[in-house]
Amino acid sequence: MATSANAANIVNRGITRTVFRWIHIVCGIPILGYIYDSPSDTHNYAHSVRYFFLPVLVLSGVWMWKGHVVRRLISQTAHIMVQTFSQTSLSNSSKIQSRGQG
Repeated sequence: MATSANAANIVNRGITRTVFRWIHIVCGIPILGYIYDSPSDTHNYAHSVRYFFLPVLVLSGVWMWKGHVVRRLISQTAHIMVQTFSQTSLSNSSKIQSRGQG
């Protein structure tokens, strides 16, 4: 059972890596056009390159480079939030029960 779950996780990560790689490549093409096109034509699509393609390129590159760290931070944060929520809900339920008894 654990072997199939691990295999599915590996396949999922491989597909994710491929998707991010292609997003990175596709978003790099307009930036190359922005750099190597004539200056009179670049103003037509400068905003889309600056505010869409470049941020997507940077985020996909960072995710491919340090995605494992980001996933670990997200899972640790989620774990801490769940612990805090469960402790808070337990203390609130005990307060509610003590009010009802008094």
